[in-house]
Amino acid sequence: MANIDEEILKGAEEDAKEVAFILNYMGSENKELFTEEDIYYCLDVLLEYLEKLNEKADQDGFIDIDTEEIAKHIQKKAKKEGMGPYELDALILLIDAELEYNEQLED
Repeated sequence: MANIDEEILKGAEEDAKEVAFILNYMGSENKELFTEEDIYYCLDVLLEYLEKLNEKADQDGFIDIDTEEIAKHIQKKAKKEGMGPYELDALILLIDAELEYNEQLED
């Protein structure tokens, strides 16, 4: 059985892989739009938002994901919390990258 330190390390390694995927997906021309800290922050806000959507899912478990709406939510929360500012198009690209990353994990 793995101890807590090993689990934390494994989680950090997985998070680093996810951030690297997102940066690669966004392309070199967009890498300067977000620091790693920005990406972690945006992913945290995105996951909170998706959890709330999941609570409102229809009977089939279908969730309608509107990336522009999510990006606007991240912008608003980031401004309130002193993060960013983040451009809407850049956030949409980050969200698309995150969704693609998760889709590849499912395959």
